[in-house]
Amino acid sequence: MFKQRKQDPFFSALHKIAVNIREAVHYANDFRIESVADLKELSVRMKQYETAGDKLIHELIVMLNKSFMTPIEREDILALAIRMDDILDGTEGTIAHFEMFSLIEVDESMRNFLSYIVKSVDEIVKATDLLNKKDLVGMRQHAILIKDYERECDEVLRSSIKQLFLNEKDPIRLIKFKDIYEQLEEIADYCQTVANTIETIIMRNA
Repeated sequence: MFKQRKQDPFFSALHKIAVNIREAVHYANDFRIESVADLKELSVRMKQYETAGDKLIHELIVMLNKSFMTPIEREDILALAIRMDDILDGTEGTIAHFEMFSLIEVDESMRNFLSYIVKSVDEIVKATDLLNKKDLVGMRQHAILIKDYERECDEVLRSSIKQLFLNEKDPIRLIKFKDIYEQLEEIADYCQTVANTIETIIMRNA
């Protein structure tokens, strides 16, 4: 089934979705917030990435509805696309909370979360590139790394909330920071769900 060299349009579509997510997450990670105006600029840009992602998902669904044959189960194609889109939605939502809170401070815990999320989406792109090349077995190493990064984020969440309750005396700041920490950890969970979906696809088709 996977010996042909011609790129499959469904796998290509999944890879495009992954690349858009990577660009969005890297943009958010690289953006330097120094003012409330910066938060607005970042929030608008992330919404644009989310809209582009929704368009890519819609195009994939149209293809699925029109196609009688798919290279793997259509449910697996759609599941991978939606699970990846959850990462983008989660990232856009977290940035929206930064703007809602007028929170221009990015602390070490947030940077740690973001570094692991960036690494995770990089691995997702590598995995979908291999899927595009029909190298399903090769995808497994990337799924394993994503799960490792999610476990690291679990540790970051525990330690950051512990330190927050020990050191933060302002209850409003505590609520804001705890909310952001938990949202970032949820994005890492979305990445792990993508890894689980990738492993399901490997198990069923490799």
